Amino acid sequence: MKYPRINQDLFILNRNNFVKKLKNNSLAIFQSSDEFPRSGDQNYIFKQNPDLFYLSGIDQEQTILLLYPDCPNPMYRQVLFLRQTNDHIKVWEGYKYTKEQAKATSGIEAIYWLEDFDNILHSIVNYADNIYLNTNENDRYAHSVPYRDIRFISEMRSKYPLHHYERSAPIMRDLRSTKSEIEIELTKKACGLTRDAFLRVLKFTKPGVKEYEIEAEIIHEFIRNGATGHAYTPIIASGHNANILHYNDNNQVCKDGDVILFDFGAEYANYNADMSRSIPVNGKFTQRQKDVYNAVLHVMKEATKLIVAGTVLSTYHEAVGEIMSEQLINLGLLSTADVKSQNPAWPAYKKYFMHGTSHHLGIDVHDFAGRYAPFSEGNILTVEPGIYIPEEGLGIRLENNILITSTGNIDLMAHIPLEAEEIEDLMNS
Repeated sequence: MKYPRINQDLFILNRNNFVKKLKNNSLAIFQSSDEFPRSGDQNYIFKQNPDLFYLSGIDQEQTILLLYPDCPNPMYRQVLFLRQTNDHIKVWEGYKYTKEQAKATSGIEAIYWLEDFDNILHSIVNYADNIYLNTNENDRYAHSVPYRDIRFISEMRSKYPLHHYERSAPIMRDLRSTKSEIEIELTKKACGLTRDAFLRVLKFTKPGVKEYEIEAEIIHEFIRNGATGHAYTPIIASGHNANILHYNDNNQVCKDGDVILFDFGAEYANYNADMSRSIPVNGKFTQRQKDVYNAVLHVMKEATKLIVAGTVLSTYHEAVGEIMSEQLINLGLLSTADVKSQNPAWPAYKKYFMHGTSHHLGIDVHDFAGRYAPFSEGNILTVEPGIYIPEEGLGIRLENNILITSTGNIDLMAHIPLEAEEIEDLMNS
């Protein structure tokens, strides 16, 4: 890993919070992510299962976590199983956790090699009444491939068909949405790395550069400062490309007079930043570009005021839609008649702002949280309104990351340039 070891108190706290939610005499098992082939003799870079990482801090493939707080054998109430290294792995793959390192990282005393898992599980599972197993229940995901968790469920039901099975995901959904102080600090670090990369590209961007050259500047800044890499595939969308919401070809020339829409963020210690900015290629917005920019900025600022404990996502998006409709009328893109006669299922503003305004942020960029649960203290959410005008070859999106606290919300990206004039000054300084 590129990041220093995280304080194990985070993972001890997370496990304690999780096991408090289990039914009496229950056993829970978490699997690491699969390793996916990239080519004939390569795998994609490994990305840990976020739930297993949340509970253990272990950032390595072929890992299993077993939690059984009521286990009659105290040795097996928290057990971590690791892939055992050997001389061949040391030469060809390098670092793997030793038992001592895994203990220091996770705070778990009982560390075993993976080959011991079946025997240890079988020695205790029949004393448990309930078995909690995990799957990916993120609203944005629908699986078509039987990943490791799904395969393990089939295996367990075959071996132990008479046990009562429970889902870990509802517990994880409630826990992961509320960030602890250590998690907040890791997110701040990711936001700081994102700021550094943005300042770098402000100085670099000019007419004639290619989108992928800007992408290279971003990843250079991330890696040299200890980020794992991109939190997600970066969007460097100049001109008309900004109207493609998930554009990531990043292969066009940035032209004089166009605006570039950036959507990128750093990943640090598995925690993510998620930022959007829009800048003029030549360092100076036209009046029309600035008007649209300031309209988006107004919506962003007003939406941020609504990110408070107790807000419900659906009513929040309705309120933001009303604010956006007013700005689109001011820009001449909608009329009051359009708004009055709109279809409530697809309001008129959706023609120019078709995506949601906010999502939870954490170990996943679109973090695991309840769609219908009110916002609460400790949530981190994005605020990312946009206006997209294909007929003008213009798309503007602005996005910051907001932490809800007991005394109001805190913009974790307040230190990243945002005002149009500030952007212009920095580009021309």
